[in-house]
Amino acid sequence: MENDNSTVVKEFILLGLTQSRDIQLLVFVLVLIFYLIILPGNFLIILTIRSDPGLTAPLYFFLGNLAFLDASYSFIVAPRMLVDFLSEKKVISYRGCIIQLFFLHFLGGGEGLLLVVMAFDRYIAICRPLHYSTVMNPRACCALLLALWLGGFVHSIIQVALILHLPFCGPNQLDNFFCDVPQVIKLACTDTFVVELLMVFNSGLMTLLCFLGLLASYAVILCRVHGSSSEGKSKAISTCTTHIIVIFLMFGPGIFIYTRPFRAFPADKVVSLFHTVIFPLLNPVIYTLRNQEVKASMRRLFNQHIA
Repeated sequence: MENDNSTVVKEFILLGLTQSRDIQLLVFVLVLIFYLIILPGNFLIILTIRSDPGLTAPLYFFLGNLAFLDASYSFIVAPRMLVDFLSEKKVISYRGCIIQLFFLHFLGGGEGLLLVVMAFDRYIAICRPLHYSTVMNPRACCALLLALWLGGFVHSIIQVALILHLPFCGPNQLDNFFCDVPQVIKLACTDTFVVELLMVFNSGLMTLLCFLGLLASYAVILCRVHGSSSEGKSKAISTCTTHIIVIFLMFGPGIFIYTRPFRAFPADKVVSLFHTVIFPLLNPVIYTLRNQEVKASMRRLFNQHIA
C-alpha cells in the first residue's frame, strides 16, 4: 500500500511476545484455554440480559454493551496472536496494521467512555434516586451509547490520520505481537517528536483524565453511600467496588503504555498482553460474579434449557 507520504513499506514483521519457543507454546496453551472458556461467558452475559425481562434497568443495558465491546475487542489481537505463535514468520500488511490499530483504539476508546457512562448511571442512581427514572430513560441511554461509539470513532480516527501521514521506508520490524501506536511510530522515516506528543495527548491524557475523573466520582458515591442508612447500602458498595476494580484493570495498563514518551520498557509486552487479551475478557465476568440478579437469571436460563 503506497501513499503520497512516500510510504514504501508494504508489510511489518512482528517480533512477537518472546523468542523462546517453549514460552510461546506455554502462552499459546494458556491464552487459548482462557479464550475458549471466558469468551463464551461474555456472550452468555449478553444472552442473559437480552432474554430476561427483569434485567431492563440501565445498569444491565450498559453491562450487556460492555460484554459486547470486550468480546469484540478480544477479536482484534488474540486470534492473530494465537496463529502467529504457530508461525515461523509473523507478518502483517501495512493495510492490516492500520486496520488493527483503528479497531483497537475505536473499541478501546468506546469502552473507556462506557465506563464513564456507567459511573454517571451509578451516581444518579445513588445520589439522585428520585430523578433516576427521568434522567436515565431509554432514550437517554441510547443517546449516551451513541455518543460513546462516536467518541471512540473520533479518538481512533485521529490516531490513524496522524500515522497515515508518516513515511515508512524501512526498517519494518515491530517489536510486539500486534500493531499499536508506540511501536509503529518508531519505524517512521522522519522526526516523530510532534506526532508523539499529539498521540500522548490524544491517548495518554484522555486515559489519565478519565481514570482520575472516575476515581473521584466513585469516591463521592462511596462517601454518600457510607453516610446513608438505607437497606441497599451493601449492594451499592458492592456494585461500586466492582466498577472500581474494572477501572483499574482497564485504565492501569493504558496509562502505563500511553502516558509516557514512546520508549520501550521490558514490561511493555506483558502489560500489552493483559491489556488487549486478558482484561477485556475478564471485565464483564467480574461484573457478573458480583451481581446477584445476573447470576440468578443465568441459573434460570440454564435450568430452562436443561428441563
